[in-house]
Amino acid sequence: MPDQPTPAAPLDPARFGDPDCAASPAQPFRVGDKWTGMVLRCLEDGTPRRFSELRVPLHWITPKVLTETLRSMERNGFVTRTVHDENPPRVEYALTPLGRSLIGPLDTACDWARAHAPAITEARASYEQDSPVA
Repeated sequence: MPDQPTPAAPLDPARFGDPDCAASPAQPFRVGDKWTGMVLRCLEDGTPRRFSELRVPLHWITPKVLTETLRSMERNGFVTRTVHDENPPRVEYALTPLGRSLIGPLDTACDWARAHAPAITEARASYEQDSPVA
C-alpha cells in the first residue's frame, strides 16, 4: 500500500489574534495600495513634490486615486503633506523617515520580481491558456 501523506496540522485560529501585532484583525494593517510603491519611488530622492509633479510620471493614475493613495500614506505616517501659505496654495509631499524605511523592502521586492519575471510570465500564460473564458 502506498504511503499516505501526513495530514497537515490545522491552522491556528489565533494566528492573527494578537492585538499588538500589526497584522491582527484587531489592528488591520496594509503597507499600502497598488500605487504606494510608485509614489515612494517618486519621493525617494528626498525632494518634496507637488501633486502636479507626481502626476507626470504617474499619468495613468487618476487624480482621485492618487489623492486617495497620498492620504493613506499620510495617515500611515509615510509622507508629510505641507501646505504653504501662498496664493494659490502650494501643497508638497515628502517621505517621512518611516516612509523612507520602506525603500529597502521595496528594492528587495523589485529585485525578486525581476529575478522571477520569466517564471511569472510563464505561469500567467499557462493560466490563461488553461482557464475557461469568463
